[in-house]
Formats: sequence, structure tokens, C-alpha cells
Amino acid sequence: MFVIRRLLALAGVLVVSSFLVFGAMYAAPGSPENFLVQGRTVSPDVLAAIREQYSLDDPFLVRFWNWITNVLHGDFGQSLANRQDVGEMLANRLPTTLMLVSLAAVIIVVLGIGLGIIAGTRDGALDKIIVLGSNLGFAIPTFFAALILMSVFSVALGWFPVFGSGDGFLDRIWHLTLPAFALALPSTAVVARITRTAIREERDSEHSAMALARGVPGGLVLRRHVIRNSMLPVSTIVGVHIAGLIAGSFVVEYAFTLDGLGTLLVSAVQRKDFAIVQAIAIILVGAFGIINLLVDLLYASIDPRVRLGLSA
Repeated sequence: MFVIRRLLALAGVLVVSSFLVFGAMYAAPGSPENFLVQGRTVSPDVLAAIREQYSLDDPFLVRFWNWITNVLHGDFGQSLANRQDVGEMLANRLPTTLMLVSLAAVIIVVLGIGLGIIAGTRDGALDKIIVLGSNLGFAIPTFFAALILMSVFSVALGWFPVFGSGDGFLDRIWHLTLPAFALALPSTAVVARITRTAIREERDSEHSAMALARGVPGGLVLRRHVIRNSMLPVSTIVGVHIAGLIAGSFVVEYAFTLDGLGTLLVSAVQRKDFAIVQAIAIILVGAFGIINLLVDLLYASIDPRVRLGLSA
């Protein structure tokens, strides 16, 4: 029942967000027909014919209704710029973005949580180094991190390619490693800091001290009490940052000239290609909602006391 309610809420969010994006594109300066004529001077009759051909004269609500009903039937429409099917264009570019985001998510989970646990359970120089590194990682913008990684590991050392997405699974991973690290760097720093704080709070809590006083081995207390209980706030932060990776990936895709959704969205906004912008907006909102739903479901496996029906 909880999952059904969340899915219905997600559907409502998708409709509202797509309406807002459509309205913003509709109100933005310029018009699609101006792009279609490529700056040439044409007569009002030609402009009128173009607007009629692409249904640009229909009222805003009519255009939005036609688009949303077509989407429900699996039809995202055609691009105004090249008349290609938007669904096919997304299918060609989505794998690159998904693999980039997946690699970045793995980096966030493994490095962010791993370094946070190390810093939270150990004192001394190692803790200070991890805290300093997390501060630097959070302060460096994604685009600047991409430039640094390219300069060091591509240009200077030659370990990774600079541009392109690669062909085949292993070649794609090789090409997307540096972009994934650039994309994951700020989020990894935040997750590491949050994990460290949560681990230290649980380590110093009363129930952990009582377990140690009863003679429970320290390693068992660390696994069952400290780490397990600290994962509730950490999972929330991880979910939020992973959900935001798709939006953040656009900057990285532009820096590394990847053929993902980011470069497609930038060009579509410049050309006021409504169908493409709307389709990518639906993907972004849907991904964010689904990841948040998965985080809520993860609570039950981390702490069985959490009742999903009450947390909705």
C-alpha cells in the first residue's frame, strides 16, 4: 500500500513538473519558428505556415494536453530541429548517462561510506587526513574537478582517454572513469563527512557503551550497533545525492564531450525544442522519485523497527 501511494504521488509530481517546465519554455524569449528559419528573413505567410505545421498556434493548454496524452501512449513526439523521434534520440543517449551515473553512484557508496567509517572509528592522523580531503572535495566545483582530472590522468599520465564514451562495455567504463570521479567528488566528500559524524555519535551512545560493558566484543558492537544504526541518516544523504547525479552529469558530459542526455538537453534548450526538453525533464523527475522510494524501502532492511506505512 505504501509503494502504491508513493507511485501515485510520483505520477502527480511528474505531471506538475512537466507542466512547469513546459510553461517555462513557452514563456522564455524567442520562439521555435525563429530557430527553424535559421535567421533568414521570411514573409509572415511562411512563418504562419511553419506555426501551423508544428501546431505552434494551438493554445498552451491544448499543446500541453496533446503532449502529455501522447507520452502516456509511449510517444514523446518529434524533434522540431531534425524531425527525429524523441524516443529514439533518448534511447541512443540514455545508456551513456546511465552508466556515468551508475559509476558515480558506486564511487559515492564505496568511497564515501568507506572513508566515513574509517574516519569515524579511528582517531589520529588518518581521521584528520580524511576530514581535510572531504573539505577539499566538497569545495572543488565539478567542472573544475573535471579539468584537473583530465590534466593529470589524461594529458600528463595518459592513463585515461580525454574525450568520447567508448565502444563496448569495458571500453565505456574506461572512458567514463574520469567523468564519474569528477561527478562523484563533491557528493563523496559530503557522504564521508555525514558518515563520520553518524558513526561517532553511535560509537559514543549509551547503548553502545552498555553493550561493551556487558562484554559484547567490540567488533560485534561496531557492526551491529554502531554501523547499522548510523546507516539510517547516511542512506538518506546517499539517496539524495545519487538522485541529483543525473542533473549534475550534464556539466561533466559537456566537459568530456560525452554523447549523453546532458549535451542533448543543452542544445534542445537553445533551440526551444519542446519535446526533447519535456522528455528529459520527465526522466529527471522520475529518477529522483524512484530513488527516493528505494531509499524509503531500504530503511526497513537497515532497521526493522521502521514502519513504512507510518513514515509515508
